[in-house]
Amino acid sequence: MTSRDKLERDHTPRKIRQRLAQGGDHSYLGDFVFGAVDGTITTFAVVAGVAGAGLEQTDIPTVGGSVALVLGLANLLADGFSMGVGNYLSVKAERDVVARIRREEDQHIDIVPEGEREEIRQIFAGKGFEEPVLSEIVTVITQDRRRWIDTMLTEEHGLSLKTPSAVRAALSTFAAFVVVGFVPLMPFCFPGGMSPTTALGVSCAATAVCFFGIGMAKGKVVHRSIFCSGVETLLIGGLAATLAFIVGFVFRA
Repeated sequence: MTSRDKLERDHTPRKIRQRLAQGGDHSYLGDFVFGAVDGTITTFAVVAGVAGAGLEQTDIPTVGGSVALVLGLANLLADGFSMGVGNYLSVKAERDVVARIRREEDQHIDIVPEGEREEIRQIFAGKGFEEPVLSEIVTVITQDRRRWIDTMLTEEHGLSLKTPSAVRAALSTFAAFVVVGFVPLMPFCFPGGMSPTTALGVSCAATAVCFFGIGMAKGKVVHRSIFCSGVETLLIGGLAATLAFIVGFVFRA
């Protein structure tokens, strides 16, 4: 099927009606992808910093015998929680703004209804509508209070009527940060099975693959070349790790 055939199939009256009825539901894939990116970069930066400082070769007592694992897990949980909470507060604030402006517009309709009708008139006049169609539009919109307020929210204030769930957005970010961010730490979970140098090498390889995979997923979310996005994320993650390694090396005991 060609792209033209697919477009024609998706633009039949029935398909359009179904798509509009469903509305623009929020995809939490973006929250997951960006949480995974931050989680992997942040955690691997800890691993690189530990390696640069040579802490794995010290006699610091740790649970499991790995400094990278202890610091990485602490960072993973703390930063993951922080990112999840931050995303929750951000989405909640967005929903609160929509609710506040909705209340304000509702009050304005009670106090100055003619002024609010004039706003609707000027909004659609600015879109090129003229009389008598313009008056019909104003009448239809202002006959339904909900529709009237919704129109003011989207047209006057540029707000979206559908906002994502703050809890789901937070959980998506936290889960991605912790699950994917744990990849750089996995080789250090078996300290008796490989040397610190080998564990670091395995961590680098696994993280590189992870960076590239996350970048490809990010490219799909933002509709960019998945290969270029994968390379970009790999380079950014590598740069972050290099900086962390240099800092650790400079302050090496």
